[in-house]
Amino acid sequence: MAEAGGQEKTEQPTSKRRRDARKEGNVFQSRDAATVVMLIGVFSAASLMMPLIYTNVRSYSITIWDSIGSDQMEDFLSGPGFFAFVSSLAKCSLPLLLVAFLLGILSHGVQTRFNVSFKSIQPKLSKLNPISGIKKLFSLRNVVELLKNLIKIILLLVLLLSILEDDVVRIARTLDMNLLNSATLMLELVWELVKKVCIAFTVVAFFDFLFQRWQYEKDLKMTKQEVKEEYKQTEGNPEIKGRIKKIQRDMAMSRMMQKVPQADVIIRNPTHFAVALKYDPKKHGAPIVLAKGQDELALRIIKKGEEHQVAIVENRPLARALYAQCELDQQIPAEYYGAVAEILVYIYKASHREDMFQ
Repeated sequence: MAEAGGQEKTEQPTSKRRRDARKEGNVFQSRDAATVVMLIGVFSAASLMMPLIYTNVRSYSITIWDSIGSDQMEDFLSGPGFFAFVSSLAKCSLPLLLVAFLLGILSHGVQTRFNVSFKSIQPKLSKLNPISGIKKLFSLRNVVELLKNLIKIILLLVLLLSILEDDVVRIARTLDMNLLNSATLMLELVWELVKKVCIAFTVVAFFDFLFQRWQYEKDLKMTKQEVKEEYKQTEGNPEIKGRIKKIQRDMAMSRMMQKVPQADVIIRNPTHFAVALKYDPKKHGAPIVLAKGQDELALRIIKKGEEHQVAIVENRPLARALYAQCELDQQIPAEYYGAVAEILVYIYKASHREDMFQ
């Protein structure tokens, strides 16, 4: 779908986008899947509790029947009878309510990874906008919800009619049965209906889970501009960062070029590599690298050295090796001591500085 500005959401959501959505309470979940879990759990618990439910209902019924016709019946119904009713109701319903409550929390929590956010329930003026409300009314999500509810109703009617059609004779015979047998038969039919409903709703919930997952990922997708804006917010403007890095490189290069006149020798190859070395035995145990460069930068180092009368020696293997293995303001590796020492001795003898190696 085209977004404002003509851009489409074609980019996958970033981790920051997902985190922000969770903070806002926008998490993936299928309510139908949670409903099916609660439905199956509650009816399974009810089937296990049936002996307890039967015992409580029977006990309460006997108590009521025994009180009929007594002089204290009105007092009984308003006092002990009422508390007996509440007690029986609590014993039969509270465990089922507790199961439904726990399964509801668990089913939603597993889907949302137990995300807790109060922003989703905060009042927003945008929700009062009638135009956006009309748009949501005809959105794909609401159309799917409508179709899904229609399918549920149709499935319920079909299952109910199938049971009535198959067992209409058995149901009619309940008129000739005693109360216990007829209640048992009707309960069996109800359980059969519940099983079929659970199976049918499970299928519906499975497809709803897939749709909700697809819709959630689709809603989280980003436009190319949103990705760029997020990158600017998290990593900084790339143009500014690039400009800062360029300034830092220029400053580092300027400092390096200022040290070239202090060098004792520049070893070159002949124009591709250049390494400026300085040796001060009072400060360092080996020559240090003041500057190094390749191609254009190498030519600038050579030119700077020529301007300040720094000795320049062409040694292609040594220049390439020093450029590759040496860092600025660091001593040269020990394996190059001999080769560099020969060059320095030659230069010092030519400039009458032999005392440097004595």
